Amino acid sequence: MSNFYQKLCDAIGAASVREQEPMSAHTTFRAGGPARYFVTPEGEKELAAVLAACREAEKAYYILGNGSNLLVSDAGYPGVMILLGSQFTEVVRPESEPGVYELGAGVLLSRAAREAQKDGMTGFEFAAGIPGTVGGAAVMNAGAYGGEMKDILTAVTVLDQEGNEKILSAEELELGYRTSCILKKGYIVTGAKIKLKHGEETAIRARMEELKKQRVEKQPLEYPSAGSTFKRPEGYFAGKLIMDAGLRGYLVGEAQVSEKHCGFVINRGNATAADVRTLMQNVADIVEEKFGVRLEPEVKMIGEF
Repeated sequence: MSNFYQKLCDAIGAASVREQEPMSAHTTFRAGGPARYFVTPEGEKELAAVLAACREAEKAYYILGNGSNLLVSDAGYPGVMILLGSQFTEVVRPESEPGVYELGAGVLLSRAAREAQKDGMTGFEFAAGIPGTVGGAAVMNAGAYGGEMKDILTAVTVLDQEGNEKILSAEELELGYRTSCILKKGYIVTGAKIKLKHGEETAIRARMEELKKQRVEKQPLEYPSAGSTFKRPEGYFAGKLIMDAGLRGYLVGEAQVSEKHCGFVINRGNATAADVRTLMQNVADIVEEKFGVRLEPEVKMIGEF
């Protein structure tokens, strides 16, 4: 047993600390090696204790949401993978603020959308099919079908790298296309506040069903993937560039450019992280050679490739 492992156990309890946890079980790509340490702090106090232990031991850490935008190396992650626990999955409706929801960073976007729909609140329908958490969505200003987090966020609660809590207003977040100041400054989201408008519950449900139908028709939901694999280049669509480059169905090992939607890279069964990484690199190279446009990954890659 390592000294650092014992410090993590002392900080948050042995039941919340694991070693060599397979990340294929925690990412939507269903690929990748183990995390050296995998911890689940239940609340902000425990999270701050884990961060303090990491700082003291000079250990790298990564905050894990739903693993929907993440590719972990086959060699694994040598640091501390932090999955936010139960206190980060609460949904609160302040009585004094109609239409406002206080969401823990670990709340699934699909759950938040369902809660809003049941309450007859509109504005969050776009996020119902995004397979991520509120924390990750705030960091990356997640969006789909014409909606973005910046449209509804009013404030985000974060911890800085020293474990100090800060509340950032919407204006301070510097939200842009798949970016924010949270990302730039290395903050950790613990919660977010959104504001929605009153709508008709039946109309909201119908819109969510319409978007679900579009996703089922157009996206390869039957395979593990990380959703849109590349960022949208200015003035272009990544999927169309990939299709026009003749790469529909392109394979590396068991990683494949989806035949259903070329913007998705899928795991056909037993793809390794190296398969996915190589395919992404090859696709970006071929598209750049053919069209002079460099595709940038939307997927975060960690560990050694």
